[in-house]
Amino acid sequence: MTETTGNLQYGTDTLEVISSASKFNRWMYETIKPHCKGKILEIGSGIGNISQFFVEDGAEITLSDFDSSYFTRLEEKFGSSPNMKGIHEIDFSVGHPEKTYPHLIGQFDTVFALNVVEHIEDHYQALKNAHLFLRPGGNVVILVPAFQFLFNGFDRQLGHYRRYTQKSLKTLMESAGFKVIHSQYFNFIGTLGWYLSGNILRKQMIPGGQMRFYDTLVPLWKMVDFFTYRFSGLSVIQAGQKK
Repeated sequence: MTETTGNLQYGTDTLEVISSASKFNRWMYETIKPHCKGKILEIGSGIGNISQFFVEDGAEITLSDFDSSYFTRLEEKFGSSPNMKGIHEIDFSVGHPEKTYPHLIGQFDTVFALNVVEHIEDHYQALKNAHLFLRPGGNVVILVPAFQFLFNGFDRQLGHYRRYTQKSLKTLMESAGFKVIHSQYFNFIGTLGWYLSGNILRKQMIPGGQMRFYDTLVPLWKMVDFFTYRFSGLSVIQAGQKK
């Protein structure tokens, strides 16, 4: 992952905004949880917005991030939890991970990466690395932003290379050696706020007040998604199984 210092600071600020959206974070967790099993590796743990739910539920989880500046905060939050098995500095796009991270090869039943792959220019290598980290039959769970027409200033500030569709993400997953076992869109209502704030109003930062208001209505947004998850949403979620 290649991001400038500005991108990293913007990403941290964005994580802080999202950290206050507890209902939204739990909704994301509950959506991916059915596809996570056994020994879990999280790619891009950040400040632990999603990690916290796995830790609280007793999952055996290993955390990681490209940016080690998050690690002190992760240790403070989760270091005393016996089911948190460590924190690693991982470049998810590195070539030949068997040389860089030999202790992680073939060690996990699940690898998940939420809002990570879009930051990586060589996203094929990232998925191949997930494949190497997994045991045979293990699952990869990926969440990425959806639909290129929504690409705006938020994406640029965050260092995104692209947005995806179910079809394009499936092609990537299969090319890396996975069989797609689940695919859906996520957070349909979020597309409206993203397009309004980023494409029309040209804002460069997700408004904190807007995020907090959105979070209060998550039960309603979940009902909307029940009818829309097959064809549209702000994000794409896919789970693939290692062949």
